[in-house]
Amino acid sequence: MNNIAASKAPLWLRIVQFPLVRLVLLGGPLLFMMAVNNGFMQKFAATPSMAIAVTIAMTGLGLAYYVGFVRLIERRPVSELSLPPLPRELGVGLLVGAGLYAGSVLVLMVLGVYRIDGLNPLFFMIPAIALALSSGIFEELLFRGALFRIVEDWLGSWISLVVSSFAFGFMHLLNPAGTLTGALFISIEAGLLLAAAYMVTRRLWMSMGFHMAWNYTQSAVFSGIVSGGVSEPGLIKPIIKGPDYLTGGSFGLESSVVAFVFCTGAGVVLLIMAVRRGNIVQPFWKRAA
Repeated sequence: MNNIAASKAPLWLRIVQFPLVRLVLLGGPLLFMMAVNNGFMQKFAATPSMAIAVTIAMTGLGLAYYVGFVRLIERRPVSELSLPPLPRELGVGLLVGAGLYAGSVLVLMVLGVYRIDGLNPLFFMIPAIALALSSGIFEELLFRGALFRIVEDWLGSWISLVVSSFAFGFMHLLNPAGTLTGALFISIEAGLLLAAAYMVTRRLWMSMGFHMAWNYTQSAVFSGIVSGGVSEPGLIKPIIKGPDYLTGGSFGLESSVVAFVFCTGAGVVLLIMAVRRGNIVQPFWKRAA
């Protein structure tokens, strides 16, 4: 909204459009819906089809709320969820996200840290679908669509990158096996990668693809621990033996230096692309000047 239009807006609208108020009104309900969905996933853990169905319904509700908020409160098109680029950008995100995790495991296999001891039936890959959808959609709407975008509109890209990355990383301390090292690693490697994906495209599809594919590949294929959560068996029966700085320990591969190098490197590449495309937003005081 331009300054002239903003000055003519009713008082209530100017209040709810203030950045901190928007963060509460948009981020709060999204966080609540994500928590409710997590409860449903635990309740239906023994029936994966029900967990997937509920997750699809809840993420659909989250997307609808986000779109409604942007249109009614922010009074603008929801360009970050524009549909024409969805297939290409989501597809790239899925491929790169899966590739980053598989590449990290390949390095551990070469080092003798990760060994394949056999395979489980294919249906072992089904339960991880619900978690991948929930984390990929809800967390990207919350941390990139709400937190990063609103703070960026206010304080600029660089401050928003730091704020959203550390908020995203330290949220994982709430997980059962959350560790300070894991939270710091996720803040840098994933916080940078996912925010940079949004900065390059100005849409959420690529970051959603990264997030979903990483979590799904980690759990459903390689039977890894997802960010300090509970480990569930996937397709591969692994034997993982090695120092925590390589395996990630109880937190999972996100706390490994191998994943840190891979994901941070990819994030830096995307960030450079965003800078070259002129997609860096200045803080409000520089824009005013």
